Amino acid sequence: MSVGERPKGFVPGRFPIDAYGNGGFRFADMSHKGSILALPSGIYAWPPLSIAELTPQSFDLVRREVGVIDTLLIGTGADPAFLDDAIVWRLREGRMAVDAMTTGSAARTYNIMLGENRRVAAALIAVP
Repeated sequence: MSVGERPKGFVPGRFPIDAYGNGGFRFADMSHKGSILALPSGIYAWPPLSIAELTPQSFDLVRREVGVIDTLLIGTGADPAFLDDAIVWRLREGRMAVDAMTTGSAARTYNIMLGENRRVAAALIAVP
């Protein structure tokens, strides 16, 4: 993907997460099946369906927005999980705080921080 090109499954703008579960999310009067990245530029469909599928490259879109994100919340699915050190260090190179928690907790925290107009993003793995 070239610089400035948006992948399929992109909704521009910052939106709170209205609901999650049943394998997807509701936001901006829409629903999406699968995982999402909620970034300052918009909400993107995100391929990983489990913590085991995450690699440093899974966060390439996040890294494209370095400088406008202070905190990245990572929703690990239904269960808490630790992130691979390679992922954490790659994200911290962009000088952002990284916090992993269940997807429900990450979605709620994202909404609060978004409401406070903070420079937050979320990478949320869908839960059943």
